[in-house]
Formats: sequence, structure tokens, C-alpha cells
Amino acid sequence: MKNLLVTLFSIFTFIGSSAQEFNISMQVTSPMVEGSEKKIFETLQQELYDFVNNTKWTNYIYKPEERIEGTILITVDQRSGEDFKGKINLALRRPVYKASYNSPLFNYLDRDFDFKYVEFQPLEYSDNVFELNLTSTIAYYLYLYLGLDGDSFSRMGGAPYYAKAQNIVNMAQNAREKGWKAFESQKNRFWLIENLTNPTYSSVREAMYRYHRHGLDLMADDVEAGRAGINESLELLKKANREKPGLFILQLFLEAKRDELINIYSQASPMDKTKAVNTLKEIDPANSNRYQKILEASK
Repeated sequence: MKNLLVTLFSIFTFIGSSAQEFNISMQVTSPMVEGSEKKIFETLQQELYDFVNNTKWTNYIYKPEERIEGTILITVDQRSGEDFKGKINLALRRPVYKASYNSPLFNYLDRDFDFKYVEFQPLEYSDNVFELNLTSTIAYYLYLYLGLDGDSFSRMGGAPYYAKAQNIVNMAQNAREKGWKAFESQKNRFWLIENLTNPTYSSVREAMYRYHRHGLDLMADDVEAGRAGINESLELLKKANREKPGLFILQLFLEAKRDELINIYSQASPMDKTKAVNTLKEIDPANSNRYQKILEASK
């Protein structure tokens, strides 16, 4: 009987753990903080790992192989008692159909990350109340991860998760910490979710869907068909750029995809190369020299 109970407990534990959405690597570093109390950062890292990977963020049950993969790296630059100042580096990746390759979806360094933390104090978070900047910021980016992943698999599939992230921004308007308000910067959490929920820029989200489902996911079976889907996505990105040159979310899309695009088009036909390079130089002029490599590559 005892063995049966142990077996059942193991099964239910496995089912519970496999239901979560994320498999995120979490790291907290403090290279600039002096002192011997480094253990607090190890505790924070473990508590955040559990918060991210063992919390149920949606109503869906994810199989272990379906869990969303990425990294969150927090670098603490200053500490004064319970107050911490630093930055957070975020990276998200997505598996490609019939391939061992994971495509980057998001790669961003948020430099406005100040928070309070007391070692061993429970990390409190609610979707309805802004309590801690630490957990609210992490939750915001997790909903962003869910939204970007959803958009890459189905047309506008990230909408419910962007709404969750938008709600966090709304609740944070009275927060003392930076990163949440429109007037603080043109490139922060406020504008990131604004770009993703603004219908004027919906072509970026449509491009994300076409790039992955009509592009990368087809390449294992038909490279040219997949590249045609990516061609379509570039046209949509060009449309968004003409609506608003330098659009924040478009810049972040290109930051994640730049090297991948260069690799994809380096093997394209001369006509596709020329068209892609012209488009990429138009929407990402600061990196024109890098896209020139496409034309120099031999097929």
C-alpha cells in the first residue's frame, strides 16, 4: 500500500509539474556589488526560478516538450539594504518544425530594473494588484513571452497574454520605479506593449505569424516555399515601418532575427537576395552593412 501511495504521488507530482508553461533558465548576478552576503542573490535566483517555472500562468496544460524556453538574466549593479538597482536581460526562443534548431523570438536588455527584496520573504504577485516591482516586472515579461510565442504559432494568438501584460502596465502607473510610464522613454515596457496591442501596427504581428508558420516551419520540407513565406513577412514589416519609422517592436524583431535573416537569404536566388536586402536596408538602415553580406555570399 505504501509503495502504491508513493507511486501515485510521483505520478501526480509529474502531472502537476508538466502542466506549467515555462522552462526558463534564471540567473541573478552581482559582479559590481561588494560584500560577503552573496548568498542573498543565490536565494533570490532560486525563488525567482520557482516563481517563473512552477506557477500556472494560463489555463492550458503544456506537455513537457511544449514548454516555452528562454532565459532571464538579472544583473544587480547596486544594493542598499532592501533596495536593488540593476538590469534584466531577456531572451526567448521557439522550436522550428522538423528541425533541431530553435529560432530567437525576443532578445532585449531592460536597463530600468529597480526592486525591493527581503531574503526568504514570499514573492507576492497578483494579476489584480501591483504589489512588488520585482514580481510584476517578471510577470509582465512572462506574459510577453506567452504572447510572442502565441503569435508565432497562430494568427494574433498572443492577444490574451498581451492583455495581461497591458493590465500590469496600467496598474503600475503609480509605481515609483521606472519603466512603466509613457513619458519616461520611447523604449520601455509601456511602449513595448503599446506597439503590440495597437491595431495600427498589427502588420508586425501578422509578419511574426507568417515568418514562422509560413516560413521557418516549411523549410524542412520545402526551402523555397518557406523563404517565400519569409518574403511575405518582410513586406508586412516594411508596411509597419512606413507607418512609423523606427517602431520599437519592429526594432526588437530585427534585433532577434537579424543573423537568422542573413543566413536565410545568403542561400537565396539573386533576385530574392536583392529584394530582401533592399527591404532590410530600408527598415533597418543602421545595419545596412551587415545585410550587404547577403549579396556577397555565394549560393
